[in-house]
Amino acid sequence: MTTDIRTPLARYADRLHAVIGDGHHVASPLGAWLLLALAAPAATGPTRATLEEVLGTDVAAAAEAAHGLLAAPHPLVPSATAFWHRPGVETPGLDGWRAALPASTGTGPLPDQAGLDAWAREHTLGLIESFPLTVTPQVLLVLASALATRVSWATPFEVAPADALGPGSAWAGGLRRALRSPEHGHRCWIADTARAGTVAAHAAPAQPARTADGAAGLLVVSVVAAPDVPAGDVLAAAHELATAAADTPERELPARRRSLFDVPLGEGPLWTLREEPTRTYAPNGREERATAVLPCWSARSRHELTAPGLGFPAVARAFGELLDSPGLEFEAAQAAMARYGRYGFEAAAVTAFGATLSLPPEGVARVAELRFGHPYAVVAVATDERTGDGAAGPWHAVPVFSAWVADPEELPEADVADRYEV
Repeated sequence: MTTDIRTPLARYADRLHAVIGDGHHVASPLGAWLLLALAAPAATGPTRATLEEVLGTDVAAAAEAAHGLLAAPHPLVPSATAFWHRPGVETPGLDGWRAALPASTGTGPLPDQAGLDAWAREHTLGLIESFPLTVTPQVLLVLASALATRVSWATPFEVAPADALGPGSAWAGGLRRALRSPEHGHRCWIADTARAGTVAAHAAPAQPARTADGAAGLLVVSVVAAPDVPAGDVLAAAHELATAAADTPERELPARRRSLFDVPLGEGPLWTLREEPTRTYAPNGREERATAVLPCWSARSRHELTAPGLGFPAVARAFGELLDSPGLEFEAAQAAMARYGRYGFEAAAVTAFGATLSLPPEGVARVAELRFGHPYAVVAVATDERTGDGAAGPWHAVPVFSAWVADPEELPEADVADRYEV
């Protein structure tokens, strides 16, 4: 059975958002955690213990979970991982670690910057345009992950005037319109949480993807707490409520939901609660209904992931051991974006770790330009590896044509211009 990473991932999210701070941002804790889980099997001794503490579980369980996610891709959340290195950067330890990577992880020579940017665009539905690390001659290897989603709500929002955000909202004066949850299809509730106290929550489900085995979906949960509650505590509460809501069937009450009959009537910073007569079949004649008003929003962020508590310094130590280069320098960063609107939600993140070496000392290079300025020989030789067992075929290394060039010709005028095949 694959390890349940929800609790370890929530703890890592707590670390990551604490480093990022409380400014407007979007991030993917999962994108960073996945890289740590893939790299962790390379670590030994104290470095391995450090990574297990950051991952929130042992290395074997984390690697198993990462393999499980990548082997069964979610139809609404495309994902990709890759490992690239400079030619010649190989040791038995690195080769053994690389061989154990998930089958879906791309490997090969380190691309140039344009190639890395193209990889980011390809694996994020075009939402991330640039790879978060810059390739320099010092970069030896790069480990990267990409996650993306672009979904439509199963039931779109309705439109509300911005003043519906409440008389105490600083946003209401700067906006004209906001989003109001529809009467059916979204879930809205008040909940008690350990970290953020009593909060208001809203969950919008995406249009699910139907497969032969059932359906896969995405649930986007928003949580708001009292204005003086620290951002980290609200984010922690949101992780807790979101995972609980995903486990709760749509027609059942969300976890830790407070009855509206246990909440004082009137105006508050997070809601307005009124009571009105109605006809209902609810138990004891007490019916509860709730809607939510939210603004549209979008964010683009870039996060440095070099802080000790995020695990990537330990990854650098692990690769340093594999490459017999203790003290290996590194870069780690994440580019992320998200957009939340009336009809849907999209988000993407590319997380990258790059191991680097300082430039070598200055020296002397000799560079030759070879010139064929008098008669010379040419031989065309065949190659043949069609036997299937690695042995050479009958044509292998057989010279097919040979020439002696003693009468050169002018380049044809038609070949002077560059040609581009379409």
